[in-house]
Amino acid sequence: MRKKLTVNKLDPPALALHEAEVLDERVRRSRTTVLAATAELLFDRGFAGASVDEISRRSGVAKTTIYRHWPTRVDLLRDACSTISTPQGVPDTGSFETDVTALMADLVGLLRTAKWTSVLPSIIDAAERDPDIADMYSKLQRGYSAPFETVILRAVDRGELPGDTDAAMLIAALTGPLFYRRWFSRDPLTDDFAIQIVQRVIR
Repeated sequence: MRKKLTVNKLDPPALALHEAEVLDERVRRSRTTVLAATAELLFDRGFAGASVDEISRRSGVAKTTIYRHWPTRVDLLRDACSTISTPQGVPDTGSFETDVTALMADLVGLLRTAKWTSVLPSIIDAAERDPDIADMYSKLQRGYSAPFETVILRAVDRGELPGDTDAAMLIAALTGPLFYRRWFSRDPLTDDFAIQIVQRVIR
């Protein structure tokens, strides 16, 4: 007597879960592909050259799918920018000078990264004409000034800095020379230069 072959089938709830997991993986792959294509366009053509049409062509993902994930071009570009650069961590050594020196070294490393620095000027330029891009740029700025602000406020609490310290002004005094040297000076942007800034600003 021949035995009947049995086929393991997923029950409906398990099947639905499996299908959802497959769909989620497809969504993740699609988003990753689009963000990678967007980042490449930002590197190659700057902010103005990263159109949704070109992103769709380069990624192979339909525009309708792109807009399903990102309602506007600015939403997509904001996410792509966040993948290009790595947010700074917040050191906590117990010393303001040591903490801020570490943050400055991180920023120097970021500004020396050719890909990121090729994108930032085009974002600043576009922000002058487009309020949505200006808002995006402001959020990017806040993301990178936040670690400095945390370190400064912590130093105030510890009594290392005066209670009336203007955090925004201090951040500008520390980081401004780095941006100036990167884009307006032919002098090299080095860790030693960052250390000199810290010593002159806080001592």
